[in-house]
Amino acid sequence: MSDLDPDLAALPLVDHHCHGLVRRDLDRPEFEAMLTEAAGPSALGGSLFDSQIGFAVRRWCAPVLDLPAHAPADDYLARRAELGADEVNRRLMAATGTQTFLLDTGYLPEPITTPNELAALTGGTAREIVRLEAVAQDVLASSGAAGFAAQFRAQLARRCAGAAGVKSIAAYRVGLELEGTRPTDAEVTAAADRLLTSGGPLRVADPVLHRFLVWSGIDLRMPVQFHVGYGDADVDLHRCDPLLLTDLLRATEPAGVPMLLLHNYPFHRHAGFLAQVFGHVFVDVGLATHNLGSRAPAILAELLELAPFGKVLFSSDAFGLAELYLLGTVLFRRGLGRLLAEGVADDAWTAADAARVAEMIGAGNARRAYRLG
Repeated sequence: MSDLDPDLAALPLVDHHCHGLVRRDLDRPEFEAMLTEAAGPSALGGSLFDSQIGFAVRRWCAPVLDLPAHAPADDYLARRAELGADEVNRRLMAATGTQTFLLDTGYLPEPITTPNELAALTGGTAREIVRLEAVAQDVLASSGAAGFAAQFRAQLARRCAGAAGVKSIAAYRVGLELEGTRPTDAEVTAAADRLLTSGGPLRVADPVLHRFLVWSGIDLRMPVQFHVGYGDADVDLHRCDPLLLTDLLRATEPAGVPMLLLHNYPFHRHAGFLAQVFGHVFVDVGLATHNLGSRAPAILAELLELAPFGKVLFSSDAFGLAELYLLGTVLFRRGLGRLLAEGVADDAWTAADAARVAEMIGAGNARRAYRLG
């Protein structure tokens, strides 16, 4: 036990899925709206501080802002306002200790920090994850249906020149039950034409197009991330079980390109199965980790029932609030550390094995999957 820190406080981390930070000051409703996937606090449901994540903010973030642990929510928000957004971001990000960030830059509801601006807060480095649907919508707006397939491939290649991977949000648009067959250019043209002549907002939501986007990323040898499971109210959760991806995973495995299943809650055991049986599938429980607060160790233990330890990655999926970065890292480190320490105590593995597995899950697996060196 002496060779294993159960808090894993110094464990190097690659945050393989995350977003930028808001740099403006927030009032209480705005802060609470960014605290979880909810649209905001509800008069019927009360404050979002009265949830696992709310208590976790008071426990773990308050001391970084010079408050006692468990400081009342009003005191925490007052201190946050006193320091200002930039100082809060600096303090909380420095406390994460994370040095490598892979940022999804496709979600921009308001101005947020760029990858380089975020990495500068910890003295680390950042790479971009390109959102496939965002590129497709930009191309569709100018290409027309007939030229879409070729122009998308060219534009994606340009966007991926310095990127670490690509991401699909098919889960939000059509669900995850995607056929494995690569669509022909004629099928892609017909799908693009349907979209452009539908009369509605220009929004990629067609199974043929989502399959085309994924295969285009694979053709560039870019690791492909998928949103899976838990998300905001726009997602139909019953269509987000990763088992629905089985046909696509079977078809893409021979290409040898990593497929990375993000979030996965409440389907994390299903995701663990897929990581075991498909050689190119990797998994995480980002987003859920900080939302589960004190229950974060349970989800990590359940994911690791079947998922090979070499297929599990760390992510915070933090967006907007630096608090989510700190909670994602603290709760992940503590949850994983306690699981591994219990295994040492039960003679399931040695302390040396536990330390090696912690390094794999914290950073090593991500470096291999994304070829980070």
